[in-house]
Amino acid sequence: MAKNTGPACKLCRREGEKLFLKGERCFSPKCAFERRNFAPGQHGRSGGHSRSATGRESDYAKQLRAKQKARRVYGVYERQFRRYYGKALKARGVTGLVLLQTLESRLDNVVYRLGYASSRAHARLLVTHGHFTVNGRRTDIPSMTLKAGDVVAVREGSLKSKYFKELPPFAETHTPPAWLGRDLKGLSGNVLRLPERAEIEGSLNEQLIVEYYSR
Repeated sequence: MAKNTGPACKLCRREGEKLFLKGERCFSPKCAFERRNFAPGQHGRSGGHSRSATGRESDYAKQLRAKQKARRVYGVYERQFRRYYGKALKARGVTGLVLLQTLESRLDNVVYRLGYASSRAHARLLVTHGHFTVNGRRTDIPSMTLKAGDVVAVREGSLKSKYFKELPPFAETHTPPAWLGRDLKGLSGNVLRLPERAEIEGSLNEQLIVEYYSR
């Protein structure tokens, strides 16, 4: 599990946009990005060190930012992200799309997409605490990659907890993507197929990520 020990809002400021890493807080006036929408550090207001002397961002800087943004959105370490890229490179299909599909298929992301957690970080916490099962078996591995036909459900023992008892009204406000099926009554869901590109975060630039690792 990737763990960020610093303020999550600094990651959004570094990328110059909201990454929605803190769930509902990102939609409230308490969001730090609303008050300080520039990069952190003493050079933040002037654009930091990622720009050349002409004031234009280099190709490498754009590629690096695209890779870092994807890592931060999904909450994975560099070594793990590089491993995902290596597998995508060997797989059939367009490398960039396969990479994003792999990230979307992580258990923590599926829990988040189903509306059972307010953020991916929250979903990772719930999974590591053993609140979910995959195909009937309890798991505490957020990075588990799911495939079509897999069923995710809240563990029977966890259904009695206050959080999961109060979860349905919150989950109803979050519509899952078409590649996932959801049963709110049973607090479960299933993977129908791999997501299409239009169903994945549109601001991610997988081509720049491929270019970064192809240097």
